[in-house]
Amino acid sequence: MSLPLVIAPNPIFKQKADMVSVVDESVREIISDMFVTLYAEKGLGLGANMVGVLKQIIVIDLVEGGVRAPIAMINPEILSVSTEVQTFNEASLSFPGIAADITRPSEISVQYLDEEGDQQILEASGFLATVIQHEMDYLQGRTFLDHLSRTKRDTVVRKYQKLRKHLSNS
Repeated sequence: MSLPLVIAPNPIFKQKADMVSVVDESVREIISDMFVTLYAEKGLGLGANMVGVLKQIIVIDLVEGGVRAPIAMINPEILSVSTEVQTFNEASLSFPGIAADITRPSEISVQYLDEEGDQQILEASGFLATVIQHEMDYLQGRTFLDHLSRTKRDTVVRKYQKLRKHLSNS
């Protein structure tokens, strides 16, 4: 079942998600529903609060070469980051119509629980590393806009508000 996207502005984006204490059928159902939403919206990743669920869960699928390679992470935690950084133009399904260049570490090591509750460690680099960090931000009550300078963030937010106003009037 598809879960409805939460569209900004919404206070849920400033809230920290709760740790998942037990990986059970209800958690697997949330993950399954998050993937349905991800594919329906043609996104690359979702943090659970983007669909109104305050749990430490992210789902990602870069669908490289047209092939699905879904990754679900429960209670993800970054163990290490590279000193090298990279910049990508980031956007969000919850902030439709805007994007911004964000600089993040180019390589990360992330520990998480999989859908069976088993601990995993993933070494990620390049675009995958950026997407993981982007989605994990949501779980900590941050968005990609929080990585911008105040001036740049204010400019992007004004553009977003103008776009939302225009859409609601049409």
